[in-house]
Amino acid sequence: MAIKPLTVWLTPSGPNPWKVVLILDELGVPYEIESFAFDHVKDKPYTDICPNGRVPAIVDPNTNLTLWESGAIIQYLEEVYDTELKLTYESLNESHLLNQYLHFHYGQEKGADVLSVRFNVLHPEKLPSIIERHNGQVRRVLGCTFADLAFMPWNTRLDFVLMTKPREDPLAPYPNVQAWHQRMVERPVWKRAMAVRDKLMDDQGLMPNGMPKGDQQYPRV
Repeated sequence: MAIKPLTVWLTPSGPNPWKVVLILDELGVPYEIESFAFDHVKDKPYTDICPNGRVPAIVDPNTNLTLWESGAIIQYLEEVYDTELKLTYESLNESHLLNQYLHFHYGQEKGADVLSVRFNVLHPEKLPSIIERHNGQVRRVLGCTFADLAFMPWNTRLDFVLMTKPREDPLAPYPNVQAWHQRMVERPVWKRAMAVRDKLMDDQGLMPNGMPKGDQQYPRV
């Protein structure tokens, strides 16, 4: 029986939805994108899909399941659609180690990135001690070995997160991670996902960092 396309609800400026798109593409699962502006994440009809008002969310007509929270979605897609074990492992130990790094990403890397953006970019008052604390946490996490695609959308925002100088690679101090990252961005699914993202961002008048075009309040990256 043919698989019906899943619907992915997303705002193109956020990193988290693209984890789900990458996983779907890697697994060869058909999907359609419902893209909307970030300003409407707390509005209907999206709150009928995700009462929490966060992206992404999916609607799977094959199982009649609506699901939100990207980590939960990734684990669901792995369990239901990764029948050939393309992105996971068969053994008990290895599969749980993979889940360990997925949760590590959500508890450490993603959280540190969000806080760095908040205090580097969005907070009206610059607080050097807090900025350095959260930037240091981001840099510490980069020394680890990654287990899955969930890291990629946030890693490609590190120049914005850490406010690095133009053309400075924030991964340069971590050559193993830098080499791994380069291999990942060469994957066809990454290139396809970013091409879709770039178009959706442009359609909404957004710069690559997610800010409106022409907005001088925030730096361009």
